[in-house]
Amino acid sequence: MRIEDVKVFVVNPIAAEKFEGIGHLYRRGGINYVVVKVLTDEGVYGVGEGTLHASELAVVATINHLKELLIGKDPRNTEDIWNFLHRATYWRGGPIFKTAIAAIDMALWDIKGKLANMPVYQLLGGACRKGVLVYRHADGRDPKEVVENVRKWLEQGYKVVRAQMGGYGGSGKLRHEPAEREGLPATTYFEPTRYLLEVPKLFEYLRSELGMEVELLHDVHEQLSPIEAAQLAKRLEPYRLFFLEDPVSPEHKEALAFIRSQTTTPLAIGEIFCDREQVLPLFVNRWIDYIRIAPMHVGGITEAKKIMTLAEPFGVKSAFHGAADLGPISQAAAIHVQMSIPNCGVQEWTDFRSIQVFCDLFPTPCEVRDGYAYPNEAPGLGIDFNEALAERFPYSPVYMPQIRRTDGTVHGY
Repeated sequence: MRIEDVKVFVVNPIAAEKFEGIGHLYRRGGINYVVVKVLTDEGVYGVGEGTLHASELAVVATINHLKELLIGKDPRNTEDIWNFLHRATYWRGGPIFKTAIAAIDMALWDIKGKLANMPVYQLLGGACRKGVLVYRHADGRDPKEVVENVRKWLEQGYKVVRAQMGGYGGSGKLRHEPAEREGLPATTYFEPTRYLLEVPKLFEYLRSELGMEVELLHDVHEQLSPIEAAQLAKRLEPYRLFFLEDPVSPEHKEALAFIRSQTTTPLAIGEIFCDREQVLPLFVNRWIDYIRIAPMHVGGITEAKKIMTLAEPFGVKSAFHGAADLGPISQAAAIHVQMSIPNCGVQEWTDFRSIQVFCDLFPTPCEVRDGYAYPNEAPGLGIDFNEALAERFPYSPVYMPQIRRTDGTVHGY
């Protein structure tokens, strides 16, 4: 068996409409999903995903550059091909390159599963659990509305909910300025004081209304300095968070040692990590409890499985990134990996299966029942891509939000 071709598609099915569960991204031009289809000389094909929000075309160019190296290779040799692509350029690593490799890697595992007539998780060691625990997002303009939205998810059977108030940074977002011109993002100005004061009060109210047994988490989204993050984590201790996500930016990952020394609040980080070298110190030094990588952004199924094996002896569990800008194929790959590892924690969830256009484009996304996600049991990843329908949803340029401090200094999103 040989690879005959690698086709790349970019589809934006939500550019003009709002869908429940997709959140705020639709207001910024939607989401461009990058899909790969690897074709073989025996008629078997595999699908993968390489979406990197706001950098999609860079990934597409990288895949198109790498594809010539793949023609004629045996798609079953996933390990060799991964290492070959990783070292195909002297300048290896980084989010664009790793996402491109991931898209190809997923498609190769899809082919391998189809050839074996087994779902991918069986090829990774088989099932370690019946389903993968997932969490949903609840937001609101005030604590009462947040409680109402948390309850909506609990009533649907979900066991874990992320609670925010007013989006990332909350009332620390002091003002907004319109975009300089059409198609560019607006600018938000942020200062941490109000946010630092309101979050503990929010969780005090949530616990008074919901009790202590409901699993709640919160995403700082890199908005704080290390000392501010330590202060917040310590103040949140009485409210028993499932975890506090991204308390600092990855550039300050060594500061997690200081934060860990100040609090018993569980910590999670990693959604924009792309290399194993970034996560190893966090594991070995036991600075975190959950690793937030996405298989799509670390090199695919092959590398995600290895990273979670490295995490296991240090008691670190998965909490894979799964926002709406990671599509249904990526989601399926994440579920297959977490089905097969002993240190699965929780999966961030977007319910693509409840949105018809995603079911039509990607027949069929993974299913959630009673708060747990289940892979499709069909051979391979159990999901496909409707190439003909994709023509109706062309690429639309998108950019990430722009955040500054009130004095004009650039701040992270």
